This record gives sequence, C-alpha cells and structure tokens, in this order.
Amino acid sequence: MVRSNSIIFKAGAKIAVIIMGNMLYAAGVVFFILPSGLITGGTTGIALIANHFGNIPVSAFVGIFNIVMFVLGMLILGRTFALTTLVSTIAYPAMLGLLERAAGDFVLTDDKLLCALFGGLCIGASLAMIIRLGASTGGMDIPPLILNKKLGIPVSVSMYVFDFSILAGQMFFSEKQAILYGILLVMVYTLTLDKLLTLGASRTKIEIISRNPEKLRSAILENMDRGVTMLHARTGYLGIETDVLYCVISPRELHKMETIIRREDPEAFIVLSKASSVYGRGFSIEKNYI
Repeated sequence: MVRSNSIIFKAGAKIAVIIMGNMLYAAGVVFFILPSGLITGGTTGIALIANHFGNIPVSAFVGIFNIVMFVLGMLILGRTFALTTLVSTIAYPAMLGLLERAAGDFVLTDDKLLCALFGGLCIGASLAMIIRLGASTGGMDIPPLILNKKLGIPVSVSMYVFDFSILAGQMFFSEKQAILYGILLVMVYTLTLDKLLTLGASRTKIEIISRNPEKLRSAILENMDRGVTMLHARTGYLGIETDVLYCVISPRELHKMETIIRREDPEAFIVLSKASSVYGRGFSIEKNYI
C-alpha cells in the first residue's frame, strides 16, 4: 500500500512539473514572442506562419497540430512514447489559449531585445524541466524521432533542418530586425536548455600521479568517502612502473581533496577536468559499502 502511494505521488509530481513547464513555455510565447512579432522554431513557429497566411489562431493551430503529431507518434513510435507525450500534447495548447485570453491587449515590454532574451529564457527553462523528467513536449519533437527510427537520420540533424525551414518561412513576412531578434531568441533558448540539462549533474574528474599511491589511496578512501580506481601506468622519462589514481568528486569536494593530496604528497601531479554528468554508485544511485 505504501509503495503504491509512493508511485502515485511520484507520477503526480511528474505530471505537475510537466504542466508547469508547459505553462512557462506558453508564458514566453504570449508575453514575449507574440507581442514583439519575433520569429521562432518548432510548433509555435509553424503556428505563426499559419496565423499570418490563414488568420488561424495560434493556440488552435498548436492544439490540432499536437494532436496529429501525437497520433502519428503513437502509431510509429509506440504507446510508451505516447504516454510521455500525452500531458504536453494537452497542456501546452490549453495553457496557450488560457494565457492569450487572460493577457488580452496587455504588453509587458515593447523592447524586442528584452523579449528575445526573456522569451528564450522561458522556452529554454521549460524545455529543460520537461526533458529532464524523460518526457517530450510533442509537436515538432516527433518528426525527427520518426525519421531517426525509419531512416536512421540523426535527430539533431533533422531538428536543425526543420527549425531552419520554419525560421525561413517566417522571414518572408517579418521585419529585418524581427528576424535578427528571432535568431537571437533561438540561440538563447538553445543555450539555456543545454545549461539547465546539465545543472547539478557536472562533476570534477581528478587524476593523480604520486610517488606513494597506496598511501594516498587510503587517505582518500578514509577522508573523502569516494571510490578510487588505480590505473597502472609507466612514466615516460624514467620508465618507472606506478599507479595513477582516478577519482570523481563533486565541485564542493575539490578543496578538501586538494588539501588531502598536498598533505600526503606535496609533489603529487594532479590533473583536473570537468565531467558534464556521471552515472553510477555514489552519484546517480546510492553507495554500496562492502
């Protein structure tokens, strides 16, 4: 019973975050993109083209397009994919329509630069919230996945082609400044997405060459509570057989690690590098003490 309640709670929390992410995405479109006439990619970009040439409301087009893509994705990519996409398929157009009606003629800012920056931040943050949960935003995320499954075309390649085509379609009726700001918008939400997807997941990789690797290994295990891997090596100049200590720590543990190394071996050779994400015991899953 407790386990069942826990699963329901986690599923509910996941759905709530996905809905919040879609609301943030809709807010970026309603308060920054639509009032400023900026161009953008994805489903919203196609909706802007349809609105210009066919006078079709953006929220109505997004709703219909998302449903069509959802059905297509379910038929080709399977039910598991459909379940992770269903919430966004319903939530985004609903939030978009709700905020459009609530905003009315309200304009938050007339500054297109601010619109590009804050619109990009809203969209990038919302996408990161949804993708980090393993869910999909639906819409134009689906065609690249289908092409990848059927033709083996890399998802990133087809996404870039689709986005460029959508941006190009809006350039025919947009002002030159709006085009430039639209490109800035896409760059901002792409960078925001990349940064937020790895937020809190980056770690520091450390490699240590020491004259007394065993002593240093014991000190790290005892004081840091981190695993250490011993890599057998041979020095290039003198040809001395030795072990290189390999360890992954969080950025906050770096000062403590350096203190231990300098205390045990002041002449130790240390190489530090950043790991964007780490999976395994002690990081993505609990430690296992033997």
